[in-house]
Amino acid sequence: MKVTIDSWFAVATWNWDISDPHCVICMNPFEMPCPQCKYAGEDCAPIQGQCGHHFHMHCIYKWLETHDECPLDRVKWAEKILEDHRGAPVAQVPQ
Repeated sequence: MKVTIDSWFAVATWNWDISDPHCVICMNPFEMPCPQCKYAGEDCAPIQGQCGHHFHMHCIYKWLETHDECPLDRVKWAEKILEDHRGAPVAQVPQ
């Protein structure tokens, strides 16, 4: 018996490799964009603080306009510089 495949559709899913399931500022999962964005992905990447908490990039930028501490533990905000597989920094929050 011979089988011929006429068409094939691949489906892929992805998740950020972080422990927090969602941004506590906007409450959206990290796989979804923050309220300021239209599309999920690297344009709205999660940012991690030295305290270990993660937030959507735009959510924490907005928060830092009026605060200087982590929204969860109130420790002075300092970003943890994350690196890609080559050791290059992937995101930085202006101080």
